[in-house]
Amino acid sequence: MKLLPFVLTSLFFALTSHGKEPSYEILSYSGQDLFPSAIISTATVDWSAFEENTDEEEEESDPEPENAEVGIPVLGDTNAWLGVRLSDVPPGADILVEISGDGWLKPSRFRGKAEDAEGKPISGDIEIMPKGVWDYDALGKTREQKPVNLTAKVTINGKELTEQSETFVMRSMNDCPFFIIHPSDEGEENFEDISWSFAAYVNENHPWIDGLLKEALTTAKNADGEPLINSFDGYQSGDTENVLKQVFAIWQVLQRRGIKYSDVSTTVPSKTVVSQVVRFVDETVDAKQANCVDGSVLMASILTKIGLNAYLVMVPGHCFLAFDGDEKGESTIGLETTLLGEDNLTSVEELKNVQKQFSDKEIDMEEFNSLVAEEAEASMLTFLNAIEAGNASLEEHAEAFEEASDPSIQLISISEWREHGIRPLASGKERR
Repeated sequence: MKLLPFVLTSLFFALTSHGKEPSYEILSYSGQDLFPSAIISTATVDWSAFEENTDEEEEESDPEPENAEVGIPVLGDTNAWLGVRLSDVPPGADILVEISGDGWLKPSRFRGKAEDAEGKPISGDIEIMPKGVWDYDALGKTREQKPVNLTAKVTINGKELTEQSETFVMRSMNDCPFFIIHPSDEGEENFEDISWSFAAYVNENHPWIDGLLKEALTTAKNADGEPLINSFDGYQSGDTENVLKQVFAIWQVLQRRGIKYSDVSTTVPSKTVVSQVVRFVDETVDAKQANCVDGSVLMASILTKIGLNAYLVMVPGHCFLAFDGDEKGESTIGLETTLLGEDNLTSVEELKNVQKQFSDKEIDMEEFNSLVAEEAEASMLTFLNAIEAGNASLEEHAEAFEEASDPSIQLISISEWREHGIRPLASGKERR
């Protein structure tokens, strides 16, 4: 009979020992800005596995000190973008968290106990990240930024806390986050690199690329006016010269497609995220103009399609392309894509008309070959200049690429990020 009062007294002490009632605040990985492009492209990525591999590499090179600070425990989905931070949670408490956003995030819930991975009770500050049930179709159709509301509901040990709502900015699908700024307690800014987001705009699956490659086989010529290549076989030949011919064939046909460089590079201001507006493949083709990022994304999409290892090279205020000259990656070649528009080659349509005139015997073979040979020679000269400029920049920033400490200087490998799970984004436009 004396046991019951003792149990009740102990329970009362446990619930009141914190001195404060539990409270919470809404969390967002990217601050007030939400980026549909990053959310969609990472839908199947398991960041915990990626971080484990990274941690193993860091431990081998620079082991963590024994007195390293332990962060706030996180329960739920470690890949989540949104959640809540609970404060003054009683040890082992029953927790229910629900977050939702009207028209873009379906009710997403976490239900569990305040326990660590070994089942031991935890208390105090805890971050809860429910598995996000996103409306991917709605996110993919976001073409202009707009305000959206997120609602959070929290229950601890059966007691409902006050419902909270917060307004975020849903960015356009064309907004690509580069890195996130995290202010520290000391007033300094820490940068979290998320430049992998650019790899999502590289779309090797775009159906337009197949047609372009067919055109390249028939319209790309050498200085003698003969077909430049017979097929796109990636690294199968084992010959770097053949790899360069394939890239040049693509370069030449893009010039005939009238792709020009445009120095308009738009960024949307944000307090917490540095981002860049990037066109999708079909948008660049339709507009026939590309800034440094657009042109590099377009070329990387095509090179990835034919099996070459492509890179988006980020340097302060600029982006260009690089690709491996061999399958093992022993030689990496830079390509300054802004030089694409330097030549005014006969368009694909006009070239077809010229070929028809030749078939109809309105022009002779010598005249036709002279035209294509002259243009091929001009295109080759520009292509070589583009390689020279790209290689010079690669060499200039080689040490910074190796150190990987500056978020504005990055060598983004498309194949590596595909292995990590970054999927190509579709523009969502109807195919014509």
